[in-house]
Amino acid sequence: QVQLVESGGGLVQAGGSLRLSCEASGSIFSINAMGWYRQAPGKQRELVAGITITGSTNYADSVKGRFTISRDNTYNTVYLQMNSLKPDDTAVYYCNADGLRVGAPFRYWGQGTQVTVSS
Repeated sequence: QVQLVESGGGLVQAGGSLRLSCEASGSIFSINAMGWYRQAPGKQRELVAGITITGSTNYADSVKGRFTISRDNTYNTVYLQMNSLKPDDTAVYYCNADGLRVGAPFRYWGQGTQVTVSS
């Protein structure tokens, strides 16, 4: 079992910044990659940013140059630094962990944290 606890969401004006944190606990050494997804009302959940155990990162085109994903050295915590926020960034942001256990893939989700960007 992997538990993901998120923090850092809130209300910010357009152009501002927020930093989301996701603390992982449990079988964290089975994790191969972690990421951040977001979902706005009426829209599908989409990948915002991901990071692998080797440190490779990828981003949605809509956030490139504005968001940065990172992790601590023990992979206990993953961060999403969000700069130059726009109203279109308003969504519930979910932390995700993917991995393998006894050859079987697993995926865990955090509870989600609301990010609201006002005009």
